Amino acid sequence: MKKGLYIRLFGETFRLSACTFGGGFVIIPLMRKRFVEELKWIEEQEMLDLTAIAQSSPGAIAVNAAILIGYHAAGIPGALTTVLGTVLPPLIIISVISFFYTAFRDNVIVSLAMTGMLAGVAAVICDVVVTMVKGILKEARLLPVIVLLSSFVAVRFLNINIILIILICGVIGAIDTFCRERARRNRT
Repeated sequence: MKKGLYIRLFGETFRLSACTFGGGFVIIPLMRKRFVEELKWIEEQEMLDLTAIAQSSPGAIAVNAAILIGYHAAGIPGALTTVLGTVLPPLIIISVISFFYTAFRDNVIVSLAMTGMLAGVAAVICDVVVTMVKGILKEARLLPVIVLLSSFVAVRFLNINIILIILICGVIGAIDTFCRERARRNRT
């Protein structure tokens, strides 16, 4: 049973990684669609939480998300399996491209295709933002919306360092979780 799960985890993450162009923010909605909607291995809220953790952790978001999904599904061996499935396709593709780098670099068709893909990548990133905002709005709580909008304003218009914003949001989240848990315990 476990061996089949590891093979499935590897195959799913390998396929997603091999067919994704544009980085971690592109693979996240594909992981959500596959693991939440189709396979039902993860709940929607869990995927939002995993995405938030993957974004705030150092390293590539796609690899971080794969680690968390693999760990959630099958513990440490699952995490190792999904990491391997996620990093192998780009490694293979980049290795092949490096042999033909000069031909790729100077090819007008490849250059035009890469430029065209930027629109698709932008659309997928917008989809991630909309999906995450929908999840926040479904909670019907004001604090996450205030934090979301304040963070956007702080980064976009006030040029506040993103690390400071992440730390402040972490403290706000910890305090909010503590207060909600305390209120939940008092109700029971």
